[in-house]
Amino acid sequence: MSRTPTGALEEADVAVVGAGAAGLYAALCAARSRARVVLISATPLAQTASYWAQGGLAAALSEEDSFELHLRDTEVAGRGLVRRSAAEVLVHEAPTAVADLQSLGVRFDADRFGRLALGLEGGHSIRRVVHAGGSATGRRVVRQLSALAAEDPMVTVLESSRAQGLWNARGRCRGVVCHDGTVISAPAVVIATGGTAAMWARTTNPPGSQGIGLLLAHAAGAVLADLELMQFHPTAVIGVPGREGFLVTEAIRGEGATLHDSEGNRFVDELAPRDEVSLAIQMRLRETGERSVGLDMRAVDPAHFPNVVSALREAGLDPMRELVPVAPAAHYMMGGIVTDLSACSSVPGLYAVGESSCTGLHGANRLASNSLSECFVFARRAVEHAVSNSPRPPQAPGEQELAMLRAMPAPLPATAATRDALWQRAGITRTREGLEELAQDPHPLARLLALSALTRRESRGAHLREDFPERDPSLDHHHVTIGGDAQISWQSWT
Repeated sequence: MSRTPTGALEEADVAVVGAGAAGLYAALCAARSRARVVLISATPLAQTASYWAQGGLAAALSEEDSFELHLRDTEVAGRGLVRRSAAEVLVHEAPTAVADLQSLGVRFDADRFGRLALGLEGGHSIRRVVHAGGSATGRRVVRQLSALAAEDPMVTVLESSRAQGLWNARGRCRGVVCHDGTVISAPAVVIATGGTAAMWARTTNPPGSQGIGLLLAHAAGAVLADLELMQFHPTAVIGVPGREGFLVTEAIRGEGATLHDSEGNRFVDELAPRDEVSLAIQMRLRETGERSVGLDMRAVDPAHFPNVVSALREAGLDPMRELVPVAPAAHYMMGGIVTDLSACSSVPGLYAVGESSCTGLHGANRLASNSLSECFVFARRAVEHAVSNSPRPPQAPGEQELAMLRAMPAPLPATAATRDALWQRAGITRTREGLEELAQDPHPLARLLALSALTRRESRGAHLREDFPERDPSLDHHHVTIGGDAQISWQSWT
């Protein structure tokens, strides 16, 4: 059931912060285990960042595909930084996640024989991406899961509510404090607040993707990692009023769309991993002085991507008749709250799933459409661990502790100045001087990101240092981590 928060004390077996794909699925998995769930949604249901996701779910589903091929493509895209154990979990369990979503009523695109229609996206060696409504996958999935969560008697949805802080006591996370004073007492808290890409001035993400979950977890003592690894999507619309930053899905290039410079020349393999394509566009724009390159999708069937075509036409650009002006934009954070393979953070009782987490799956460059699969695979794992290992019933705070919790300061979003600074100093290419300036920024997450990027003295995947242009093989599988005390260290994960 959905309702507005009341400022009271709530009790639950599992509290989920964030109602995108990962949070919704975590809530539903917990409810199926007969756990009482409180789901905190900063927006009305079905209006989260996941709603706008155009990619699909990557899974080895065809006879020609295999777990080994999916694993290989993930590791190649991740540039020597993929945690193999996390990738093995993903490739083996993604097909089950697709089947479970179908059982929950999600209708994926199929051919005329009823077989799932598999798309090809950058970095994949074979067609393995399932979509729902073409490029409307996020919309279809979130809409269906939102409807189920709203109807489930085991799930209480607090709409238009924001987490202000986490309640830590006696060595574990014990609940969540909301902005209106509502305190949820729960022995298991799942952070599913999405990523950080809206902290950059140029982004494909909605304004709420500000890394709030990372700040909440870090303030509670959780370790963060790989904050320097922001993926820039190559094809975000630029210069079209009302559609600035609108993402044109990679699947369109998988169906034959091509990229052209100002002279009409193709200059990059359009289906190379995203770091390669984004850098190639950036370098071409530097050479020509142009603001964009042209995406030619005139040979693509518009019926496969109805929301992309209609959105552009509404903005006055017909992609079936003219090239779409695109350039890279901040899109997806590979780093986040460090978790193990059960989505447990370094703080007992605190879990992280989706883009808020850092399992090491994505390495230094996420393989297209692995992220939605990750949401469902690791959300289920988080809930299985939480339900099996969390003490019940939850322990409520006393009156004095309640007053202290409600006085906790809330994380603040990035200002326009910080967003500009991140784009200029931690964009597609970085320098030591720029990162040192960013390390003095007022925003805590911007500072932590700059320190992480300064520590990684090499270029790898989405992290490109002009002063260290080569990859350092000695740093393969080594991750920059930041503890709750803001101390930076290196960790190697397997």
